[in-house]
Amino acid sequence: MPTAPQTTDELYRALQDNDRRPYGRTRTVTAEELVDAAERFAEPVPLVHALLELQEAYTYGSEPRKSPVVFARLLTLFDEQPDVFDERLRHMLFWRFKWVANALVALPEMPLASLRQWLTEMRDRYEKAGLGLQPYYGQAYRLAAHVGEDTDLAFELWAGRTRTRLSDCEACEICERGLYHLAAGDDERALRTWEPVLAGKESCQEEPARSVSYALLPLLRTGRTDRARELHLAGYRACRRNPSMSGEVGRHLEFCALTGNEARGLELLAENRSLFDEVDSPLDLLGFLTGVEVLLKRVEFLGHGELPAAGYAGRTWTVAGLRAEVRGRADDLAARFDARNGTTAHTDRRRARLDRAPVLDALELTLRARGLDDVAPAAPVPAPTARTAAAVPESLPELIVRARELDEQAHPDASACWARLRTLVADPGYAHPDDPAVGPLARLRADLLADEASRAGEKDEFDASVALYEQAARLYDEAGAPQQAALTRARAVLTAAERPAEGADGAEAKAALLTDAHAALVRLHEQTPGLAPYQEARLLRLRATALGLRLQTSRNEEHVAPVFAEADVLLDFATRHDITGQVSGALMLRASTYALSGDLPAAAAEIDALLDRLKEHGPAWHVPRTLGLRGRVQLGLRDAQAAHADLTESLRLAADWPSDTIDTARLHGDLAQASMHLGRPDEALRHLTRSAELELRHGSRTDAFCTYSNAAQLGLDLGRVEDCIALLDSLLAEPDVVAGELDDRLVAQLRLTRARALHAGEDLKAATAEFAALAAESAGWDDDPGSHAMIAAETAVLLAESGEFGRAREAADQALAAHAEAPRYEQLSNCLRELARLQAQQQGPEGLPDALAFLADAGRVADEARAAGFEARGRSLDPALAYEHGRVNAYGQEFETALTALEEALTLLGEPGADEGHAGEWAECVRLAGVVEGLYLERPAPALTRLDAAVSRLTALGHKDETEPLTALAARLRDEG
Repeated sequence: MPTAPQTTDELYRALQDNDRRPYGRTRTVTAEELVDAAERFAEPVPLVHALLELQEAYTYGSEPRKSPVVFARLLTLFDEQPDVFDERLRHMLFWRFKWVANALVALPEMPLASLRQWLTEMRDRYEKAGLGLQPYYGQAYRLAAHVGEDTDLAFELWAGRTRTRLSDCEACEICERGLYHLAAGDDERALRTWEPVLAGKESCQEEPARSVSYALLPLLRTGRTDRARELHLAGYRACRRNPSMSGEVGRHLEFCALTGNEARGLELLAENRSLFDEVDSPLDLLGFLTGVEVLLKRVEFLGHGELPAAGYAGRTWTVAGLRAEVRGRADDLAARFDARNGTTAHTDRRRARLDRAPVLDALELTLRARGLDDVAPAAPVPAPTARTAAAVPESLPELIVRARELDEQAHPDASACWARLRTLVADPGYAHPDDPAVGPLARLRADLLADEASRAGEKDEFDASVALYEQAARLYDEAGAPQQAALTRARAVLTAAERPAEGADGAEAKAALLTDAHAALVRLHEQTPGLAPYQEARLLRLRATALGLRLQTSRNEEHVAPVFAEADVLLDFATRHDITGQVSGALMLRASTYALSGDLPAAAAEIDALLDRLKEHGPAWHVPRTLGLRGRVQLGLRDAQAAHADLTESLRLAADWPSDTIDTARLHGDLAQASMHLGRPDEALRHLTRSAELELRHGSRTDAFCTYSNAAQLGLDLGRVEDCIALLDSLLAEPDVVAGELDDRLVAQLRLTRARALHAGEDLKAATAEFAALAAESAGWDDDPGSHAMIAAETAVLLAESGEFGRAREAADQALAAHAEAPRYEQLSNCLRELARLQAQQQGPEGLPDALAFLADAGRVADEARAAGFEARGRSLDPALAYEHGRVNAYGQEFETALTALEEALTLLGEPGADEGHAGEWAECVRLAGVVEGLYLERPAPALTRLDAAVSRLTALGHKDETEPLTALAARLRDEG
């Protein structure tokens, strides 16, 4: 707290500000400081308020040892100065007897006799004050349930009594009753009991998050998997990182462990790492640690005990190491509670949780479905298929010879051989075979470097790839293989030219680099005698590829013919020497060139011919790639059904080969596009997320996050709000995002989509905080003021929805300033009109001047748009502005002005036509004019004339739905007349 309050008014304002903060150390420390400040005023009432705030901070900040101490001070004040406590403060005091009871139960060092003594104190105080005892019996039942004795009787004594004003809220009592039935083994009855809370009909500070966490496994056991999934997503978000809900977090971790979502469980554990040190309640900590151990036990059982895990601060943990630590601490806590209680209830409950078998082998919880293999450290190469693994020879000389033979054919199985050889050569005891067929060690090292360079290039690590190729070339020279050295240098030349070029003329610069690269490849080809046919074919392929990439970059028609010429040279050479892989490559290049030049029918014909050839001559691993190309061409030809079939078959065949053989990430991306064209957005969403995860595994992180961003937006468009938020939470927790290593604008886009999803999910507080943070950050984007204008505008609307119109005005001014540099006419107009509506609606006549100021700004934006010849995609700005003047003035009770504005809007809109959108906007304007004129101005006759004419006009145009609100209003006016 920067400055201590100097007056009681300042103290109360500080208490209000602190009440808006989330529970945690910042709020608690501030509350402690405010108590110190309140004591200096020597006035009891401010001190009571400060102590109540401090006790709340301790209670919901999971510090049960401190809460009873603060309450003791409050109770002393009440006993000494009861008149200080008005009805509200008295109610709060007696309510918090329950908080103290819960705090004492959570401390194993607190004797059972002391707990019962406190309940007796509570009962005596309630009776003396003339208060009903149902709350006391509720606490008595909770203690019985905690100890594990006499629960049935305690439940009946509580549940059978009439509720009082001091009873726990309906949601909390429903949770307790459900837990009673759950403990009895009756899942169905527990779920029926919880339903009002799970459905959102009853809620409070902790609900429905608490009941949700208990309901997850019963829902699974009773077959309600979709409901369990839905509640997991929403329920987890409500309790994550919250020390006072650490037990709930533990149950979500357990749910992940028992549904085949161990990888998500580890992700959530990392997100809640702070709870290991922040939870000061032993009972909450026991629940959290047990959930953690359920997860870690399952991961270790599946053979991933060496995976990294997020645990206690100060050291690095593996799953196995953290599990051992957690087990020891949780066992000790359970034993301490049981020793205090004189039962084995907590040890037994803990053992029951740890002994549970998985309920489902696999339940897709989120859009980002990952397994433990996906979170394991990346292997040097993608795992081979079983077929490939069987093809790796055991003999070292045979392995080396086989690897080179497969590499000459560009066969996918070569990767498994090189991976095995890389492991053998790296061993300090490696002995190279003295075999002329194998050659020297330098040759093998060059082979391995060339393979590594190829994989780096596939990940767009161009500089690393070039360096590795050049190093390999030098070793080939040293090993007496100049032709292989030349081929490797050629690959370095092309890779260097593939580096992305930046700037406005980036495409032109890159095309020039590829032209130079082609010339260099031709020279290298001409200057290298003695090439074997497969080496010469590869050089020809590199030459053709350089020109193909140039065409792809420039899209220049003059670059088409040279590609065909080089492709035909390659095709002729490969045909004469029967190099089937290069024949296929040449034909694929021809088809791609037709597609790039816009001749899609010719591309399709080439691909059909190539597929016929591949079926007869091979190579088989080219078939999935060729089908993928045909699928993309079919998309271009607008035959989404054929494209979907080809791409699906391509994916099916790709599964027969090592995962780095075919670009399956792109296939999934293309399938997403085809699915959208076919009206299957949910299927498209699955393919997008699969594509993104494959890109992540491949190392293409920027591409992956872009794809995931598209998936999140699609999920939001589909109304899958919790799915969208869960996906974005997962992405934003990635280490390179947290470390600031990913492009900041891409991260901002992810956060922006998340903020919009939070808004759609009606979490206004979280959405506003995220928008405000983004608005502050984007203010520094000098190169992109338009984005700042958009973000600031959305922020302003959210602030207004929360009633913070001062801050909304500031954000709107930021948006307008940025708009002046990079116009966003439609977005700013929409924002300013909405701000005006919200202020007038919430504040009525008092807020009318400020609302009209927003509309004046919107008017200037509309004038600018008109001068610039801008046409809105949605509603036309001028009639929309006139309509809003009508609505805002109506809220401000300036009804004549409102009617004039609405009539102007109708004039600007013009007569309705066949377009439903225009007819709907016109009808709404007529309806509001009818309300203002007929109801507020009490002129029903002209209002009815207006409405009847509009109904007739809309009916004649076939707009039946648009007439219904007008007919209803007319009937009301006639009834009231």
